[in-house]
Amino acid sequence: MQADIAIIGGGPAGLAAASAAYDAGVKDILIIERDNELGGILNQCIHNGFGLHTFKEELTGPEYAGRYIAQIEEKQIPYLLHTIVVDIAPDKTITAMNKEQGVFQIRAKAVILAMGCRERPRGALNIPGYRPAGIYSAGTAQRYVNMEGRMPGKSVVILGSGDIGLIMARRMTLEGADVKVVAELMPYSGGLKRNIVQCLNDFGIPLKLSHTVIDIKGKKRVEGVTLAEVDEHLKPIPGTEEYYECDTLLLSCGLIPENELSSQVGVQLNPVTSGPVVDESLETNMDGIFACGNVLHVHDLVDFVSGEAKMAGENAAAYVKGELAAPGQEIVLSGVDGVRYTVPSKLDINRMAEQQVVRFRVGQVFRNCYLSVYYNDERISHVKKRIMAPGEMEQVILQKKKLAAFDGLQTITIKVEQGETA
Repeated sequence: MQADIAIIGGGPAGLAAASAAYDAGVKDILIIERDNELGGILNQCIHNGFGLHTFKEELTGPEYAGRYIAQIEEKQIPYLLHTIVVDIAPDKTITAMNKEQGVFQIRAKAVILAMGCRERPRGALNIPGYRPAGIYSAGTAQRYVNMEGRMPGKSVVILGSGDIGLIMARRMTLEGADVKVVAELMPYSGGLKRNIVQCLNDFGIPLKLSHTVIDIKGKKRVEGVTLAEVDEHLKPIPGTEEYYECDTLLLSCGLIPENELSSQVGVQLNPVTSGPVVDESLETNMDGIFACGNVLHVHDLVDFVSGEAKMAGENAAAYVKGELAAPGQEIVLSGVDGVRYTVPSKLDINRMAEQQVVRFRVGQVFRNCYLSVYYNDERISHVKKRIMAPGEMEQVILQKKKLAAFDGLQTITIKVEQGETA
């Protein structure tokens, strides 16, 4: 089997990349999806709030996915469902398997990685106690409630204030459960501000920052959990223990990009994001292998995933057609002094678009600060920011004309300056 562009993952990133590559002139595209339908995680996200940037209207997750699935069907882009990719070779030969064809290979001219991300499991959290029934990741609980019509429990404690956990606090409440509390290890929430307001405040659900679970009671089924406040070293403070009787503990403690295939083929990964290191074209260090969406870095809005994937699809199409500009001088992008990372990590003025969006997250909450951009050692931009938080993705836009006009440009640095922390 052959394809000009093979896309691994049929979620929002993979669908948007396929549609964009098709519109850019490459028609021989194949989407490979391991689930039984296209759409990825959006199929279980039945709440609204999607599509405001992309479609200029508010949609639910399935509705948003449906818009892109309709594009794929209209363009007759083929896709394989129930298909697992087990290997990618450096020459872009993909080994996959499904029950109809067994093990087979796809020889591609370009590959787009769009595998998404997974939730951090309990084993990574070092929570003491037995392993009773009633402990779920927030995403698993979301699938049970929204797609399978099952309630994980009636009395709930949530550990972690990521967006999925916040949304599930509201969802479980609407389905009749008593959500006792949302506990967050860090002194700030990991989710969007709007989700804290709409999912917790509007329903009277308390959010306890700098708190964690230190014990789980129950052997066969969760009977309760003990929370404790933590100090600046994230260690429990004796005497602050609080016991909550419950039958369910949901974990919403972060997402990890699915990059086992990426590292296997030799893609360089960023130790901060756990996603590939990419350039302005979203191409990895492996020739002709591109990455986009949550496999690259965890996004807060699916609209940003789609925009990024569109760019990956267009650049992959240009690569296949031999239209990517010849490489020029590489400029290194980095984040320091509160900026945890940047995507992309490098860029080439010859190959970049007229405007280059650089996305990043900060490492803590900053108030009344300045976001500065430096070309080499010269500060070019100094923008006042009232607040920046880790749960909200930030961005700066670089202009190609300004970069080209700056003589001897080798590095671009983004940093937080003159701000107080909270």
